Amino acid sequence: MKILNHRLTRDDGSALAYLASPHVGKTISPRFLILHYTAGSSAAGTVAWFRNPASRVSAHLVIARDGSVTQLVPFDREAWHAGQSRWGSLSGLNRYSIGIELDNAGCLIRSGGKWISPLSRRSYPDSEVTVACHRHDPPGTPPCGWHSYTPEQIEATLECSMALIDQYGLADVLGHEDIAPGRKRDPGPDFPLESVRARLLGRGNDHPERYRTTARLYVRNGPGPEHAALPGTPLPPATEVEVLAKRGLWWEVDVAGEVNGVMDIVGWCHSKYLKAIDV
Repeated sequence: MKILNHRLTRDDGSALAYLASPHVGKTISPRFLILHYTAGSSAAGTVAWFRNPASRVSAHLVIARDGSVTQLVPFDREAWHAGQSRWGSLSGLNRYSIGIELDNAGCLIRSGGKWISPLSRRSYPDSEVTVACHRHDPPGTPPCGWHSYTPEQIEATLECSMALIDQYGLADVLGHEDIAPGRKRDPGPDFPLESVRARLLGRGNDHPERYRTTARLYVRNGPGPEHAALPGTPLPPATEVEVLAKRGLWWEVDVAGEVNGVMDIVGWCHSKYLKAIDV
């Protein structure tokens, strides 16, 4: 992807979906990328709300669960996504940032044997939920359910973000939870923010997590035993892998080197059979 006239396009210059929001502020020179979850039930619903004159909220991009992207605000104009916020000496991050909203229900509650969104009342299967504590929760806070992000969303976020960082020289990638702690919890513990930040910014102090397998281990094309095993697996014991993302006990890994005659194995495995490598 690339940026032309402050709009996101494909590499061949063809346009992506653009549906203008009326909630646009002054011209900005963005310095940060802010990631959010929508807490809604669909990307289309979020886009419609951001275009509703009554909403008074907007974002530059909305990324659906299938990875499709809709732009609503030019990247050189203020969108209304951050609210009361602060980072370092700056306050009111709308004036300094590009906002990306990912279609995701966010924090879920357990009710009647189901995971329920407290906002939409929609239910979600266990396979789409990660049970975890938020990093800003006080010690002793019980874990709750978090709607899982899809691999397609993560990949689309990386592609869009790289184009934005290249175009505008953005200094950092932050979550809404970073700039409004205590008030906001998005993108939440299921989003691999540290891994995404490290891949986008190439920080030397953001080392990827490296592990070794402790047993023969299948790597699959999705997060669960129902997904097909990838060619070259099972991995033998003591194979090194780099963790790219986590979805509960199922982790996405990049296998180091050639294994069983196959290079570039990237897929999902059960974390029970991985042991951290001390660095």
